This record gives sequence, structure tokens and C-alpha cells, in this order.
Amino acid sequence: MSKDSLNVVQQALNEDIGSGDVSASLLPDTQVSASIVARESAIICGIDYAQQAFSLTDDSIQINWQIADGDQAVENQTLCTLSGLASSIVSAERVALNFLQTLSAVATQTQTLVEKISHTKTQLLDTRKTIPGLRLAQKQAVKCGGGVNPRLGLYDCVMLKENHIIAAGSIKQAVQSAIEKYPDLPLIVEVENLDQLQQALVLDGITRALCDNFSIDDLAEAVVLAKGKLPLEASGNIGVHNIVATANTGVDYISIGSITKNIQAIDLSLRFS
Repeated sequence: MSKDSLNVVQQALNEDIGSGDVSASLLPDTQVSASIVARESAIICGIDYAQQAFSLTDDSIQINWQIADGDQAVENQTLCTLSGLASSIVSAERVALNFLQTLSAVATQTQTLVEKISHTKTQLLDTRKTIPGLRLAQKQAVKCGGGVNPRLGLYDCVMLKENHIIAAGSIKQAVQSAIEKYPDLPLIVEVENLDQLQQALVLDGITRALCDNFSIDDLAEAVVLAKGKLPLEASGNIGVHNIVATANTGVDYISIGSITKNIQAIDLSLRFS
């Protein structure tokens, strides 16, 4: 686990425990056994984060995981067993479950969509629409669900969106500026219609074009226009209701922000034996 990830877990513990867990302080210093159980089917992700929540609270807590990140859990399946001081386990419980529930939700939602387009060549990408502070964790969860991380942030890829292009004056000027300043970085250009796509197709140095909010018909035409010239990514209002139709057009990628921002936590429970 990276230092940044450990800091995220420590910050979450500091936020929750603060000056001390007053409820846990009422418990006797007794050793207990406990388990975390999935109350619904899910792709599990976030084990490292949950593990560290317990370890940073009390490194004497012992955990035996019976599942790995990326594995499918079924309803009422035991994910792990724990042993340690009752007070320590209850102090870390909520933070550990928060990470595990949230990241498993991302992985599960991602896998649901990936399976729907598995008959095509299209890959599912995530976006920067992540929960603040959980960028790396949610990116990991997307990978657990079978999705792809195209970029981590604003620093490792140039993406020219509508406002960049407006400010630069044109797609051509924006692309030329990007290539001159960052020749070694991937370059993605967002286009809002077929005319803009045709402008991008005659320019060198573009990694792929992002077709934003295209209709299915326009997307299919875009695939024909770009064939052999430029990979295409579809984005904008794509979800379970239309992802299959979108993938069937032949696009190379589909990016969906909802897999990290519109999630419902997986129902997990920690109980003492």
C-alpha cells in the first residue's frame, strides 16, 4: 500500500475517532472474535484499505481474509474473520467498512457494465469524477471490476475539452499548442459533432478523439469516418440503458463517470461471534 493510501486511511480514522472513541472506552479489555459478512452479492474491493484501518488502530488485531480483491462474493458470505480487543475492533469498524463498501460498489458497478459489452471490442474507461481523496482507491476498484484507468489526473495526459478549444481559438490551434509543449504525453481531443471530428482526423499527434454526447447514429458514422485513422471514445449520458447500443457502434472506448460518482454502497456487516 502506498504512502498516499495510508495517509487516506489515517485521515479517515482521525476524522472518526478524533480525541478518542468514547463508546469503545466503556468496553472491558477482552479479546473477541468477529467476522465481516456480505449481505448482498458483490465484487469485493478495498481489502488493503480495510486491513490498514484495523492495523493503524491496533496492530495486534489479527485478520484472516477468505476472499481477495476482484473476487465475487455471494449473499451472506463471510469475507474475513478477526480477533483482537473488542474496543479496538469497534473503533476501526466503521472506517474499514466505509472503504470496503464504497470500493466494492465501484468494482461491482464497473463489472456489471463490462459484462454487458463483453461481446464487443469496446473497453470501459473511468473518469476524473471521483470522490475527493479517493482517486487512487476508486481507480483500483475500477480495475477490479474489469475497467481501465485512462489517466490519473490533469498531469499525465492532455485532454482538450470544449473550453480549452474555445480559449485556444480552434481545435487545430489547441492541438498544435499541446504537441509543442507536451510532445510525450497522450493527447485526447473532445469533439461535439461530426464536423469537429473531421477537423481532428486531419491533424497529426492526437491519441484519440472523444465523441461527447453523440447520438447512436452519429456515433456509428463517426466510427466509419475514423476507421484506420484514430481510436474513438464515446462519453456523455451513457449508462446501463444504452451502453450496449453504444458499444455495438464499434467505438474503441466508452468512458462513464457514474461508475465512481453515482454508487450505492454494498451492504456489509461486522458482528462479534
